[in-house]
Amino acid sequence: MQLESKKAIVTGGAGGIGRATSLAFAAEGAAVAVVDLNAVAAEAVAQEIRAAGGTAIAIGADVSSEDDIRRVVETANTELGGIDVVFNNAGIIRRTTAVETTVEEWDRVFGVNVRAIFLMCKHVVPIMKASGGGSIINTGSGWGLKGGGRAISYCASKGAVVNMTRALAIDHGPDGIRVNSVNPGDVDTGMLREEARQLGQAEDGFLAEAADRPLRRMGQPTEIASAVVWLASDASSYVTGSALVVDGGGIA
Repeated sequence: MQLESKKAIVTGGAGGIGRATSLAFAAEGAAVAVVDLNAVAAEAVAQEIRAAGGTAIAIGADVSSEDDIRRVVETANTELGGIDVVFNNAGIIRRTTAVETTVEEWDRVFGVNVRAIFLMCKHVVPIMKASGGGSIINTGSGWGLKGGGRAISYCASKGAVVNMTRALAIDHGPDGIRVNSVNPGDVDTGMLREEARQLGQAEDGFLAEAADRPLRRMGQPTEIASAVVWLASDASSYVTGSALVVDGGGIA
């Protein structure tokens, strides 16, 4: 198993890519702290892992809050017996232009998509450093590497994630901590369907447009999870500061 005896935190772990990765981490031998704003849904994922013979705890938290992040890190470190891997996956999207976006919406998107990663790293890096290293994976996006329409706060936040990842890799590589971003294209999740609603588009047509890429389909959460498992594992031991694109050829 690629992550045997590892202890991992997954934010946004109750649904979509986060849920798939929590399950994949556990299947590869990791003990997992499933973190989500929806504590009930997080507990359901943790129970699913335990029912399959794995080790998992659920923690309800607003990842944009430093108090909550501090509690998440302390709880995971105590109950799991350390922290080797963090998947900063929690994210939200608002499909609006600059003119349409409120300051409150802008701040909320950056709070969940960017501030949360900064806070998690601020509190988890000392623990990883003390134990000899670790792996941090941040969820970027294809739109963190190129632009997209009616998504200014999301594009800006994911661009920040990609470059923040590089800065973290430079700062903490000497501590044995690898930091990478995974950058999905459109993936079949509830968040993608929420985009259709925000844009006032029919879901079927929106999803068909999302599949318009060289592989002629959307991605599945498990496909992103497989890439995250690789970045978390020793199989990627010489990979840091990278922006791994998993998008069915969308950017190409």
